[in-house]
Amino acid sequence: MTTEIWGVTKLEELGAVEFLSKEDLEKIFGDLMNVKGADNGDMKVSLDDIIMTTRDMLLKESQRLDRVDYALSSSGAMVVRHSEPFIIGKVRRWFRKISLTTVYRDSENMLKPSFGEPNQCFPLKGDSGFVQIRLRTTIIPEAITLEHVDKVVAYDKSSAPKNCRVYGWHRGYNADIAIETGKIFLLAKFSYDLEKSNAQTFNVLDLVGSGLMDTVRLDFTSNHGNPSHTCIYRL
Repeated sequence: MTTEIWGVTKLEELGAVEFLSKEDLEKIFGDLMNVKGADNGDMKVSLDDIIMTTRDMLLKESQRLDRVDYALSSSGAMVVRHSEPFIIGKVRRWFRKISLTTVYRDSENMLKPSFGEPNQCFPLKGDSGFVQIRLRTTIIPEAITLEHVDKVVAYDKSSAPKNCRVYGWHRGYNADIAIETGKIFLLAKFSYDLEKSNAQTFNVLDLVGSGLMDTVRLDFTSNHGNPSHTCIYRL
């Protein structure tokens, strides 16, 4: 499940160009190598091949979502808190902690384009939990998109979040200022529907007004039937 946060920024021009990460480019290179090798045995991949493929991917992504995503890790957004992750086994390399905090390295998957592919997620333990995100800049939020794996290729749809609430506030340089002043706003309340598109957008509630925010939190109180874990692909 992925989540995107759309809004109007006071600090940047709307329509800023997003760039793919190093991992995305490495995947593109690998895919091109496989295609060329299967087609004619030519294993050479030119810079033009990579640029053209990257442009196509970015164009499809922008056309599909048609908004600027302020919760994108490659633009500076980051996960600052989350509930207990679902870990299989005692040691998993990609679940190492970033620091002594409770934020795990693989949580960044929630802030990257998944392109509807399975397993490109961050699993949280149980059927309820939360994710807190520091946006790349201060914005006036307009809509929230929650995305799960495409149902055509999904191995298990029961791990998708179901009943959700999203809160927002302006944290600034003081981590506790919003809590102290009570300026935490309910941005949206919704249910993710497995029968609809894998990327579902929900408008921010009108009563929120035009408050500036730089932090959002997704709380989910249920999923679609999986008792062990809930998969967050992108927020």
